[in-house]
Amino acid sequence: MSSRSGPDSTTEVVRWAAFSCVLVPLVLLWHGTSPAGAAGTALGLAAVTAVCRLLLRRSERGAARQPAEEPAPHRGRHQRTGSGAHRGERSGGRPGGRSGARSGGRGNTPVG
Repeated sequence: MSSRSGPDSTTEVVRWAAFSCVLVPLVLLWHGTSPAGAAGTALGLAAVTAVCRLLLRRSERGAARQPAEEPAPHRGRHQRTGSGAHRGERSGGRPGGRSGARSGGRGNTPVG
């Protein structure tokens, strides 16, 4: 695959997928699979290729429209908006987020 982006690379991906839709059943026939099994495999691969082509084209159209619209700010994988409770925090009135129920009401001292 080339390093180009855009319609050329999408067309190239679809061409390789179509090539695979022909090659895989031939290899299956070569290795003794029934013609019906090879035909079913070819139909399945063709269906997957068609869906992937549709999704790639839709993605290209969406990417072409993106600069025209105001892009939403990218926050990254782990950043969150707002000031809600974060993962792992417990609610409660005590410092450290513990309510004291599990520690017997003695704060954050270890058991022992």
